[in-house]
Amino acid sequence: MPPANDNNTAPKRCFVIMGFGIKTDFATGRKLDLNKSYKLLIKPVVENKGIVCIRADEILHSGSIDYQMYKELYNADLVIADLSTANVNAFYELGIRHALRSRTTIVISEDKYSYPFDLNHIKITSYTHLGEAIDYEEVERFRKVLGETIDTVLNINDPDSPVYSYLPDLNPPLFKTIENFQNNFVKEILHKPDQNDDDMVSSNNISENPTLGSLIEFGETALLERKFAEAKTFFLSAIQILKSESKDDSNNDSYLIHRLAFATYKAKLPDAITSLNKAIQLLTKLDIERTNDTETVSLAGRIEKKLFEKGQGDQHLANAIQFYQRGYFLLHNRYHGINLAFLFNKRVDTSIFNTREDKIADMVFANRVRRQVLEMCEKDWNVIVDRKNRIALKSSRGDAVNFSDYNAADDIEQMFWIQVNKAECHYCLGEMNEYKLAIARAKEIEHADWMMKAFEKQFSELQTLFRKYGNLLKPTFSEI
Repeated sequence: MPPANDNNTAPKRCFVIMGFGIKTDFATGRKLDLNKSYKLLIKPVVENKGIVCIRADEILHSGSIDYQMYKELYNADLVIADLSTANVNAFYELGIRHALRSRTTIVISEDKYSYPFDLNHIKITSYTHLGEAIDYEEVERFRKVLGETIDTVLNINDPDSPVYSYLPDLNPPLFKTIENFQNNFVKEILHKPDQNDDDMVSSNNISENPTLGSLIEFGETALLERKFAEAKTFFLSAIQILKSESKDDSNNDSYLIHRLAFATYKAKLPDAITSLNKAIQLLTKLDIERTNDTETVSLAGRIEKKLFEKGQGDQHLANAIQFYQRGYFLLHNRYHGINLAFLFNKRVDTSIFNTREDKIADMVFANRVRRQVLEMCEKDWNVIVDRKNRIALKSSRGDAVNFSDYNAADDIEQMFWIQVNKAECHYCLGEMNEYKLAIARAKEIEHADWMMKAFEKQFSELQTLFRKYGNLLKPTFSEI
């Protein structure tokens, strides 16, 4: 087998095969944050072994990314391949690694992933992903398992590649170094914005030759800081990098398109309506009319809802309902449910359906969805409370708890949204005592001002609608 490093003093190197950003697992309809999988479950374990860890989006883009990726697949002392969400690129790259190297390849995946073909001859180590989060206890468990697996594969000579297992006389190929072609396309992207895009901003605060990963990180940071125009620049630059490396111009990364569309409409440049129309146009690249990607349809619904609220016509309300309906039946979560019910009530107050029977149907169906949302609220609340109780128990026993892996702020924010979701549902169902209790609990939970304002805005519209059309329900809606 060829040596992994020409310089024996150089640290070992691990290349991680996986997607990046938030991707949809089409088998379950769930959104998985692959960046959290990488940063919480993989990279810390590898680096704690004294091994350099790199993912494709962390490679410096000073030349052909394909050349550098294939070189990593050949030279890396260790490769970890995450097959979650059925990423076709990950399967392809894993196959290349198995063809190039007989051993030191580890295959992992999220435990609810259903494999598209027979992988019984490959050992797959599973982890539990909660969607956009990973339980801190799962972080601790999987890090231990992965660390032990790394120690094992680096210290045995048995092949883990099925290619070399079934063809034991096969010799791995030899690698001949070639000079890497250098270019400055990233620098040009960042410092020569598209002159037709009037809301681009300069990006002088980043390096001359950033990685795709650093551009994404800068973009996410800008979103958190509500610097939406800057975020747009970073995500657009990341997309242009991928475009420059792809022979297929139709190859769009859904995560980057989502983030660019979100930053575009939030930037409100040159004005809110123009930015919303630009954002929905970006999403057409992801086939929004037919896709089952829940993140795509959710964002499209959000944008169409805002276009309706901006007075752009009832068709945008119809579009928003279509997108939220698809998202709700695919993912079946609180966010889609609470918005879908609200939009059904909004449709009652339009001329989209004029008959009394249609309006009654919308009022009834909206409240049916709210009954389901209340069940989801209880389930989600219990999950958070159970997690908090487990942490408290471990702390009281003196067990080590890595609080850096547990984002208490996320749980607190979700607890607020659960309570206001419950309040909205109980109110519309005419359950006023439960509504008042949920509102009181929400106010006791620490939250940002904009969160309560967002709830109050939608709730105020619902109050007007139910005071006007509550008589369509049986029994008639009453605030008493």
